[in-house]
Amino acid sequence: MTRTAEKIDALVREDSSMAAALESIREEADRNGGEVQWADVNDELTSGQWGRLIEKGVLVDGDEGFEIADREAYDRALDGDGDGGSGAAADIDIDEDESSWSQWDKLAGLGAVLLMPGYWFDSIQNVVGNAVNTVLGPLDAALPFYAVILSVALITGLYSSLLQANLMNTEVMGKYQERMKSVQNEQKELREKKKDAEERGASEAEIERIENEIEKAREEQMEAMADNLGMFKEQFRPMVWIMLLTIPLFLWMYWTIRTGAIGTAEETVVMPLVGEIEWQEGVLGPMQAWIVWYFLCSMGFSQLIRKSLNIDMSPSNT
Repeated sequence: MTRTAEKIDALVREDSSMAAALESIREEADRNGGEVQWADVNDELTSGQWGRLIEKGVLVDGDEGFEIADREAYDRALDGDGDGGSGAAADIDIDEDESSWSQWDKLAGLGAVLLMPGYWFDSIQNVVGNAVNTVLGPLDAALPFYAVILSVALITGLYSSLLQANLMNTEVMGKYQERMKSVQNEQKELREKKKDAEERGASEAEIERIENEIEKAREEQMEAMADNLGMFKEQFRPMVWIMLLTIPLFLWMYWTIRTGAIGTAEETVVMPLVGEIEWQEGVLGPMQAWIVWYFLCSMGFSQLIRKSLNIDMSPSNT
């Protein structure tokens, strides 16, 4: 039900004359027992409009012609009624183009993927490490290495928060979640409706009709879950930029420790709850001390930055 109404709303937004065409189809379907043929309505709408309705699944094959896939949702979309779960979901307008990646986003993702092998190949580490060292080398020379990692964590926490705030559309994410919740509520209401019908001894035809509605609601839920790819794209969009900027810094820190560039006096650090430990020793399983120290600093700074800049990453339903 929800998807049919959404498709109709989208078609009307694309072509304002579609509303009159849909009304003509409904009137003709009412006159012909629920079915309509192209010859019956070709004076009221164009062949392109007719094809779009079939392509979108608003019209499906009937016995002799075409029939409306979901009459209840069709009527709701045309009449503007909004009661019940599917009506609420139909009002949730999601522009999937808002979740599309730009060419620059795709290039950033490609760049991050090309940098990832640096974790395993020394040749890439050496190239990236030497390049980043031209910028961070003076910082390393001026501060002890634990403070260098702390500074890097501050930098990454700052740009990560800013990128998420500017590239992640929390309103679109909220709409995806709201639509899924609406479909789930619709299923719950239909199950309760079926239970009530069974308890009051309703006819088999009525129970079967409710079961068909439940099955349609399940199909809508599966479609909504597939459409949620847009939400994941929205969440991952700032991540590719964060990875593009963070991977070189990570490789530089690893390269600096691995090559001994920090000096023998700084090869160990005193960490809380751990004591004195070498940077490359494991602290949490295989996670080395420098990685644990970086993540602790980064998480702390990220929280402080988001609170100080009033950055909220939770989906918005406004």
